[in-house]
Amino acid sequence: MCGIAGIVSNSPVAQELFDALTVLQHRGQDAAGMITVDDSMFHLRKANGLVRDVFRNRHMQRLTGNLGIAHVRYPTAGSSSSAEAQPFYVNSPYGIALAHNGNLTNAIELQKEVLQLAKRHINTTSDSELLLNILAHELQQAEGLVLQPEDIFKAVSSVHSKVKGAYAVVAAIIGNGMLAFRDPHGIRPLVLGKRTTEKGDEYMVASESVALDSVEFQFIRDVAPGEAIYITEDGQLFTQQCAENPVHVPCIFEFVYFARPDSFIDGISVYASRVNMGKKLGQKIAQQWADFDIDVVIPIPETSIDIALQIAQELDLPYRQGYVKNRYIGRTFIMPGQNQRRKSVRRKLNAIKSEFKDKNVLLVDDSIVRGTTSEQIIEMAREAGAKKVYFASAAPEIRFPNVYGIDMPSATELIAYGREVDDICESIKADGLIYQDIEDLRQAVSAENTAINSFEMSVFNGDYITGDVTQQYLESLDQARNDGAKGQNSEDELTNLDVHNMSNESHG
Repeated sequence: MCGIAGIVSNSPVAQELFDALTVLQHRGQDAAGMITVDDSMFHLRKANGLVRDVFRNRHMQRLTGNLGIAHVRYPTAGSSSSAEAQPFYVNSPYGIALAHNGNLTNAIELQKEVLQLAKRHINTTSDSELLLNILAHELQQAEGLVLQPEDIFKAVSSVHSKVKGAYAVVAAIIGNGMLAFRDPHGIRPLVLGKRTTEKGDEYMVASESVALDSVEFQFIRDVAPGEAIYITEDGQLFTQQCAENPVHVPCIFEFVYFARPDSFIDGISVYASRVNMGKKLGQKIAQQWADFDIDVVIPIPETSIDIALQIAQELDLPYRQGYVKNRYIGRTFIMPGQNQRRKSVRRKLNAIKSEFKDKNVLLVDDSIVRGTTSEQIIEMAREAGAKKVYFASAAPEIRFPNVYGIDMPSATELIAYGREVDDICESIKADGLIYQDIEDLRQAVSAENTAINSFEMSVFNGDYITGDVTQQYLESLDQARNDGAKGQNSEDELTNLDVHNMSNESHG
């Protein structure tokens, strides 16, 4: 999962893009990058690390210009090399920079096509660089130095016809403006905002509405599946549907885990959807565990807090904060190796012993992926004095890998793969385990926007909506995503990139 943002303004954009990235930091903690356009030149800074560490004062001073795009990243295919930090750029045609959230499922075929037909070399394993070169090749067909909106939309239509998978994209085109578009299924989120100043209208796109809020852009709407948004350097807005048969099927895991609760995605309040999840799961617990002697409901911070509070209300039980989170530790779900995840759980959470001592506790989490975190959290509860530890997951069993931009690992690393609930319960050493039903989860989210009743839920049901995901593809993904591959790739770190005025100068 990644976060993207782009701004066309009447004043310098670097600081506002920085501010937007800080509120999108939850979407990726591996790397951050920003590219601005000034005097027909790109100014780029990207490196591994958190936003606050990647961008120092000296970098911000170089990122001049009233148009820019930015990105926060975590890797979905094993590599955490800073060479794959975004944005990427190409010099021809025009000078195009691109940032991307998602994953292309036909990347191997596309790479061959790009080389054979367009004679373009892809220098990394990132499908974002591949997507950039496909877009660049399509824009190459336009005539003249200044692109017309119809040239832009024709190029995006061609991209849609060739590319499969999930992609929310923002691109900067020197001498022209900013382009943003979303895949025909709308799997990954993208929103459009506007701000009116004395100098004219300014526009922003971002992965989540909270990024617009942070820099005082007014939310206009979500970018539609298959739609392209083009904003010229002087602030003219053009939009067009560029996909033949768009079908809106957003990723449900955005609401379960990734998005911030104060965001609205596709007309759905993330916070409200999580409250609904808690209500549904609380009702199931009341029905199936009526004879369980639960004393208190405790969330695993932070995503599950709103869910757990609603469960406690449904069960008429006390709600307590039993764990304190160290906010300076990254998400263990995103960390690239099993050993690193295991070590980080203890650094990340600490139990408040008085809330566990001599009690039967119900722990609530948003989901269970590998089970590593769940097992250690249950162990911590027992060490703090809990008599019995029950566990509830606001998401159904995750049995299949995600191919659309979430680093859900190889199937064999998923704790629910090939296991029934009782087996999983025994594996994480809980006294009882209950999962949300998949239909209840769908209803919990769609209740906030009844116009959307289908979601991308392949991690739960194995139904890959793009229709091109084969067993062979999943096996190749397994090799790229397993912990062994990640350990190897983490040893192959490259030097951070800090490029300024890339035509003639670089800065280390």
